[in-house]
Amino acid sequence: MQLRIPGPTPCPPEVLAAMGRQMINHRGKEFAEIIQGVTTKLKQLFQTKNDVFLLTGSGTGGMEAAIVNTLSPGDKVLSVSVGVFGNRFAEIAESYGAEVTHLNFEFGTAADPEAVRQSLKADAGISAVLVTHNETSTAVTNDLKSISAIVKEFDKLLLVDAISALGSIDLPVDAWQCDVVVTGSQKGWMVPPGLAMVSVSDAAWQAHAKAKMPRFYWDFTKARSYLEKGQTPWTPPVSVFFGFAVALDMMLAEGLPNIFARHARSADMARSGVKSLGLSLFPDEKYASNTITAVKASEKLDVAKLLQILRDEHDVVLAGGQASLSGKIFRIGHLGWVTEDDIKQVLQALGKALPQATS
Repeated sequence: MQLRIPGPTPCPPEVLAAMGRQMINHRGKEFAEIIQGVTTKLKQLFQTKNDVFLLTGSGTGGMEAAIVNTLSPGDKVLSVSVGVFGNRFAEIAESYGAEVTHLNFEFGTAADPEAVRQSLKADAGISAVLVTHNETSTAVTNDLKSISAIVKEFDKLLLVDAISALGSIDLPVDAWQCDVVVTGSQKGWMVPPGLAMVSVSDAAWQAHAKAKMPRFYWDFTKARSYLEKGQTPWTPPVSVFFGFAVALDMMLAEGLPNIFARHARSADMARSGVKSLGLSLFPDEKYASNTITAVKASEKLDVAKLLQILRDEHDVVLAGGQASLSGKIFRIGHLGWVTEDDIKQVLQALGKALPQATS
């Protein structure tokens, strides 16, 4: 089956085989060696010297961790959103009592860095900026480098949802001065769901020391103190760690430049392919994501029927639209364990299914 959704993504056989091992003591020496090795390798792929923690949970848990570890109720926060997950980041902050200024952009467009500058200029009391690097709901990649430069021009904390970007799209955490960066195991990392990975800068630690939002499960201080012992504060998904150790070795062997280039080639093939079928891309192509392609549905195309035909007759699983985009777009995921041959198979199936789903 071709599972081509934004996540969970397919796992290589080597990863699945590693995950079939018997359980071990998560408070013992063997697990300590695994978590310390995985953490060291993750720092290379995050391109950071900052602390990196593996939290048991989904990407959304990592987003919540970023909020509660650095902010206090009443703090002013600027939310830069270009889609569903940008809105979710803001919702989490509001749920914990932050005062959120919403800087929302039309779905399918990228955030305008100059608008970020104007928002920060208009309210000196803003303490942190929330931004999604790669928005899977609209298949848009924001210009995080430019946004980060502006955020740091105003000396604000930068919290980044990089759940569907890190490991697939270049994001040099230290060079771009990102304070907390969140990603998830089931995206570009070629392992099942179960882990949120976060990096924490010195500035984020300073904010953490003053932050008063309630936290227990997601507490970075607990994560740091237990990592020093080669453990996690709470029971980890041990099998995912087994697979992750293998996946990280595969990624380091391929090398970041090659990983980024492979994703760019797959994305280019997906975008070119859907256009050759007479379809249109949903986002501004200048900011089109290299991990997911969103395709506009014509008025005559029944998206639900298309997805069903692809699944039932061609063993190809694609994603529909979310929220206001439901029924208006469909999405092809191409992140993690993906090649151009995979995309070619998807496009061939799409070419056969489109006429059947079009009235």
